[in-house]
Amino acid sequence: MLRRVLVVAAWVAVANAASGQALLETARERASDLRLATYATSHQVERMATDADFRAAVWEAIERMGITKLYLEVYRGGHTVPPEQLIQVRDWLLERNISVVGGIATVPGGDVGVRQEGPLGWFNWQNEKTQRDLERIIRASAPIFDTFIVDDFLCTADVSAESERAKGDRSWGQYRRELLTELAQSIFLRPAREVHSGITMIVKYPQWYDRFHLFGYDTVTFPRLFDQVWVGTETRGRNTQRFGFVQPYEGFINYRWLAGIAGDKIGGAWFDHGDCAEHDFLDQAYTSVLAGAPELVMFNLGDVVAGHPDHAKVASQFGRLADLAAFVRQHPVTGVPAYKPPNSDPAGDMYLMDLIGMLGIPLVPVHEFPHDASVIFLPAQAAADPRLYERAEKARARGRHLILTTNLLIAWPQGRELASVVGIDPDLTSAPLRATYRSETGAVEIDLEAPIEVTPRTGDVVCADGTRQLLLLRTAGNVSLLNTHTYSQADFDAVGEVLLCPRPLGLLSLDEPALTAFRTAFAGGTPPAFSGPACVTYHPFADASQGDCVFQNFNDRAVEVSLTLPQDGVRRTFTIPPRERVWIASGEAR
Repeated sequence: MLRRVLVVAAWVAVANAASGQALLETARERASDLRLATYATSHQVERMATDADFRAAVWEAIERMGITKLYLEVYRGGHTVPPEQLIQVRDWLLERNISVVGGIATVPGGDVGVRQEGPLGWFNWQNEKTQRDLERIIRASAPIFDTFIVDDFLCTADVSAESERAKGDRSWGQYRRELLTELAQSIFLRPAREVHSGITMIVKYPQWYDRFHLFGYDTVTFPRLFDQVWVGTETRGRNTQRFGFVQPYEGFINYRWLAGIAGDKIGGAWFDHGDCAEHDFLDQAYTSVLAGAPELVMFNLGDVVAGHPDHAKVASQFGRLADLAAFVRQHPVTGVPAYKPPNSDPAGDMYLMDLIGMLGIPLVPVHEFPHDASVIFLPAQAAADPRLYERAEKARARGRHLILTTNLLIAWPQGRELASVVGIDPDLTSAPLRATYRSETGAVEIDLEAPIEVTPRTGDVVCADGTRQLLLLRTAGNVSLLNTHTYSQADFDAVGEVLLCPRPLGLLSLDEPALTAFRTAFAGGTPPAFSGPACVTYHPFADASQGDCVFQNFNDRAVEVSLTLPQDGVRRTFTIPPRERVWIASGEAR
């Protein structure tokens, strides 16, 4: 029989609606399932030490939101909190049974370090003054805390003459990763452990995973060196320029990819209030939990104290968030593996995985080749694997279904051979253009990586450019080719963006029959289990043979979706309210 469908609107009615002290006690009782935390910037820490009214407001927010852990920042932008104030605030929280972690935001200001020559306000890490000043701060702060996190900004885009001399003949990305790998040890880890032998050191990655390798965030060395790894899932509003046109699925992709690399060291997810309209903040919480996060860190304390329309939702749905977190720990979200080796370059497939996930395709990033998977997605990032051709050919010989991108074929020495397999001209070059996809409901402009002219076959998805028929998607046997372009450096340069998605893409406006064609390809050529509009994400759970899953509707309208459940093969249809989610789970509503 059909598993019970639990809609968030119903969750609110059955969730623990307690507030204040009662919610805090509930949060303490359920901390092993899910912990809520917030991060206080250095000025906020100082204010807690000196302003009794602000301390009272902080405590009210802690009770209101069920927060059981605070991160106390010791330095940001030239402002350093005196040790006596750190100790005062630490002890005030510990006396109230709130866990405490130290933290640092390594951004320049005042007379601390040297600002980089480059587009963002980061440090010149090559400069000895930067290194000395930050080591001094770490040595003074580490004895105060048993756990310490290095927030965003362990990265650099410095192009000064000093850094260019040190770079030598290395690429900027290689130089920066090697520099910051060494400085992570000499500035942070060794000094902290010298003054506090039992300290736990955490590195926190931001959310721009396809740009890490350019600016020093090494995804091999950092997880090995640090004791724990925290992950940014701060996707914010997806339709605005302010923080980039980042899709909500990016939080899931970033956390799961780094969780695979970090293994048992993986820890909390970190998101913020920036650019969040009413529903965006809660969306970040649920996406983080679906990715497997056991802790949600809300940046920053000042915003938590000030309040946000979604705070009441997070508080009232804490019980359901905790239930979901506990379930995901036993039954992780599963899906089609998307292969991105550590420190790999995306070419024109930058952030493509986020967009595929927003088409209702359950994509799960992996950092190692997924030999046993029945369907494997190989975007341009996979070309970083020197044994990719051998592995891909073995998988194809075993009947595995491969989904390739044009960018991969261009970057891959063996790309010509597989281009011929799908019946296209093997002389591919990157020449991004926009073409028109037409359906019964209208037309949408789609970014293509190359002008691949074809005579359409049955099952092809094609776009028009004048009289030319250009391929978007084709499946031939057990190989599919996806000819999409997301972003390249030229797209970033055009709008002055450095890290985040520079513009919206028409891919998310696809409708039928293109959506079914995409989902069929990612289902290995078989009818997909899920159908519905774009911008509804589908998260099936592992080891849940009865079809347990979560759907999230990121549309501002109600949508009708359908799902074929594996136990009986019958297709059920149901409606998801705007900006809500459905959990198909076993048992009664909890």
